[in-house]
Amino acid sequence: MRVLLKEILDCTPDAAWHAIHSPAVFREVSSPFMAVESLEADGFPTRWEPGEHPAVFTALGLVPMGTQVIRLADSTHRPDGVRILRDTGRGVSGALSAVTLWDHRMAIAPDPAGTGKTLYRDQLIFRGRPATLALWPTFWAFWQWRLLRLKRLAPTWQHDVGIDDPNFVPPAQSADSTGTAETARD
Repeated sequence: MRVLLKEILDCTPDAAWHAIHSPAVFREVSSPFMAVESLEADGFPTRWEPGEHPAVFTALGLVPMGTQVIRLADSTHRPDGVRILRDTGRGVSGALSAVTLWDHRMAIAPDPAGTGKTLYRDQLIFRGRPATLALWPTFWAFWQWRLLRLKRLAPTWQHDVGIDDPNFVPPAQSADSTGTAETARD
């Protein structure tokens, strides 16, 4: 089965790309219907990198749903400039293990109208043994909730280079009036 959403988010594509890599944003848009806790040794990172991220899920923060491995991959070299975050994880235990196929893709692109905002597309393809048809309304409703939360949060997202990017290297310090470079003191 498939759930497909498309919306313009009120933020830049870079801010949206950064946000969909944030475990904090993931937890925020899932709340209050789904609570997620990391099973990684140091908890969730500030930013998800490609790879596997085990987590435990509870419905409404009370009902155990099981353990899932979130398996992320980035696609950023498309000729059309669209960036895609793909999760092909799997349920490991509990009710989550009933889902036998999980292919979730979030696509980020500039708004084609040239507004500086983000065209966000979200597609979930899933299969759940004989329960696929029964699961579809739940996933559809949850994805609608997630999109409403994304729309509300998007105007608050910013991507501050140097703060948000761990690979950022600041430009050379400017020279002061004596011709010596300014340096930061601890």
